[in-house]
Amino acid sequence: MNDPMIAVRGLGKSYGRTAVLRGVDLEVRRGEIFALLGPNGAGKTTTVNILTTLVRPDAGTATIAGADVVAQPAAVRRSIALTGQYASVDEFQTGEENLVMMADLAHLPRRDVHRRAQELLDRFDLTDAARRQVGTYSGGMRRRLDLAISLVADPDVLVLDEPTTGLDPASRAQLWEVVRGLAADGTTILLTTQYLEEADRLADTIAVLAEGRIAARGTAAELKALVAGDHVRVSFDDAASLAAARGLGVPGLDQAEEDAKALALTFPSPEPVRAIRDVLDRAESRGLAVAGVSVVKPTLDDVFLALTSGTTDRSTRTPEEALR
Repeated sequence: MNDPMIAVRGLGKSYGRTAVLRGVDLEVRRGEIFALLGPNGAGKTTTVNILTTLVRPDAGTATIAGADVVAQPAAVRRSIALTGQYASVDEFQTGEENLVMMADLAHLPRRDVHRRAQELLDRFDLTDAARRQVGTYSGGMRRRLDLAISLVADPDVLVLDEPTTGLDPASRAQLWEVVRGLAADGTTILLTTQYLEEADRLADTIAVLAEGRIAARGTAAELKALVAGDHVRVSFDDAASLAAARGLGVPGLDQAEEDAKALALTFPSPEPVRAIRDVLDRAESRGLAVAGVSVVKPTLDDVFLALTSGTTDRSTRTPEEALR
């Protein structure tokens, strides 16, 4: 039970002279939500295609639920389900008919087909729309149906390749709750996404793929800790106060990033509370009109940009080593 559901060692893949994966190592535990991030061309799709037996690797090994993706592809396919960026549903059938068709294709016993379809319709809040043509569904409903279809055979591992592409914020949040529920029930989830907030909110572990290698991995908090320091943001009531603020003598304030439209300055500080106190005291003594102050914490966007910019010859590193 302690063996990882997904285990990848030294995965390599090239197309002609272009090396796409250069020794990728991953481990995903049972019931874990694991997010794989990376810029376009980093190798995310190739990794997913290898893990789902669609592409053979040139080097290394990968197993799903103990089955090797090269030597035992049929066993791997029985353990996984893949949901891509766009809903793959038959718009001319009803939601229920889509699920029943997939249950038949998955060779579920006839006595279980309609029971399983109803379970999934209930779970994904589609019961009221079960007998409507899918062509009348909203985008969020189609994505939920697509996810329900992926779960007909109750897979051990669910691969979600940018599952919320094109969804509005409300539909995206609803799908997040579904994904959390699946993981809580023991489904292992590998998630690729372009929405860093999505990885931040959902993932137990995040790996950043850059130029075919894992640049860093860890929890969202661990990765954010790699970005040096907090920042202090100070906004002012008028342009004159903004212009004079750089001369207050607070360390870092003279080199602050300026937002002229918002009349604000943002600067890094190893001691943000002390910096805020100094800014307020000195601004008051000089009659500057401060509108507000706040501490700005590093975001996953900051981590992503730091790890994926200038990554030539970056080898696999731990989170502690990645940004040195």
